[in-house]
Amino acid sequence: MNEKKNVVSKVFGILFSLILVISSIYCLYQLIQLNVLTSKLLFLATTIFILIDLIFVLLLCFISKGVVSKIICILLAVVLSVGYGIGGYYISKTGGALNKITSVIKNAKNTVSIVVKQSSDVKDKKSLNGLSVGYLRNIGTAGSAAMLEDLSKSNIKMEQIQYDSMTALLEAFYNGEVDSIIINESSRSQILDMEAYSNFDSNTRVVYQTSYKVKNNDSAAAVSDITSKPFNVLISGSDTRGGFDENGRSDVIMVATVNPKSHTILLTSVPRDFYVTTACDAGDGCMQGALDKITHTGIHGTNTTKRTVEQLLGIEINYTFKVGFDTVTDLVDAVGGIDVTVAPGYAVDKLLTNPAYGVHEGVNHLNGEHALAYARERYAYTEGDRQRTKNQQQVLMGIIDKITSPAIVTNYASIMDSMANTFSTTMSNDEITDLIKYQLNKNPKWKMEQYMVDGTGDTLMCAELGDAASVMVPDQSTVKMAKDKINAVLAGNSSDDVQ
Repeated sequence: MNEKKNVVSKVFGILFSLILVISSIYCLYQLIQLNVLTSKLLFLATTIFILIDLIFVLLLCFISKGVVSKIICILLAVVLSVGYGIGGYYISKTGGALNKITSVIKNAKNTVSIVVKQSSDVKDKKSLNGLSVGYLRNIGTAGSAAMLEDLSKSNIKMEQIQYDSMTALLEAFYNGEVDSIIINESSRSQILDMEAYSNFDSNTRVVYQTSYKVKNNDSAAAVSDITSKPFNVLISGSDTRGGFDENGRSDVIMVATVNPKSHTILLTSVPRDFYVTTACDAGDGCMQGALDKITHTGIHGTNTTKRTVEQLLGIEINYTFKVGFDTVTDLVDAVGGIDVTVAPGYAVDKLLTNPAYGVHEGVNHLNGEHALAYARERYAYTEGDRQRTKNQQQVLMGIIDKITSPAIVTNYASIMDSMANTFSTTMSNDEITDLIKYQLNKNPKWKMEQYMVDGTGDTLMCAELGDAASVMVPDQSTVKMAKDKINAVLAGNSSDDVQ
């Protein structure tokens, strides 16, 4: 009986020793693959793993003889193995999220719709045959062409009428001159922003949709060493509702100027209605040299927004960081909500972007939908777009605070999944891991600084609309101040020194 007990004891000891060693190897492998630890920290972690495994193997297979001591060792080994497994899984999720975030899509999706009035008898694609359709002559031509080609392949013939502006197109539609219109879904928000057509979503419906893809020309102008060389990052918040890979208006536009040596980060915000000269590369499809709101540049991709901001501020943008604001709701919910502080005089009983929510003075805890409504609100404030830009900064900083807090552990996997679907950057995986290594090794205390360019309200012609719209005409003194502040941080100084 004693011999049998000894054999069983040894078998269990060997079995749980193998489980422990395999789980520790899995965790260590994931840690090595992630590549965020410095050589010293990785050596230390490896040494600790080996020592723990060695101690437990000795305890399980050779030292512990009694039943009680053996059971205790087995239970501890099981707990440690589970810990290794969970740790390896979390590290794997982190690596997967980083890979997805840094895998910039080669082609951006654009969705085009044929829209009819809610009261129309048209029920499906076939019902369009023989009817009239309106579309823009010089704006969104690629989308209109894609839709008309799709209809032609289905042997659907329609009377085609072109219009020179969005306003003219919508007037013709509502006056009954055309039975239907073609719109790019990325333009839907533009329509809703026009007071006369704020109910467009409720009194119209989509009969048919098709998608086409355009090449994504966004690429990095990488610095030689991201841990020692200063660099600029464009943070572009995309107003897409049809998927993260879809082009849409740039509703959030910030330039993060990072100097790793001086440990300074300057956030320079550009209001979405800033009236600028559009710039882009060949193939982006923008109206090069035309005057428009900067938010409309995002319709042609992040690269157009980047080139326009570079021209506006006279700087080189090294990397872009795209935020899908419609997916921010999932991330905010995954981190358990965020806190924002509303200054006295800025309480709103009902946010117009979502009347189900409001904000009070002081600290407000926001869930995902609440945070999105707060980030998009402008009509409830006399400062309009200026205050919305500040709200957006608060939401982004609130997310960062939560992601960098210990609370992230409680829902880590969901947070990683949400981040992978919310962010995309031209910064490489290696560059991000180099920054993490730098932070772990040096543990610098970063100084955060902020600035926002400003201007005056006006109603001027916008190229993408083909009509006049509310804009913010730049105050060139604030634009110059932004340039000087950015250059100061790049040179290793504080932007606060520039007055």
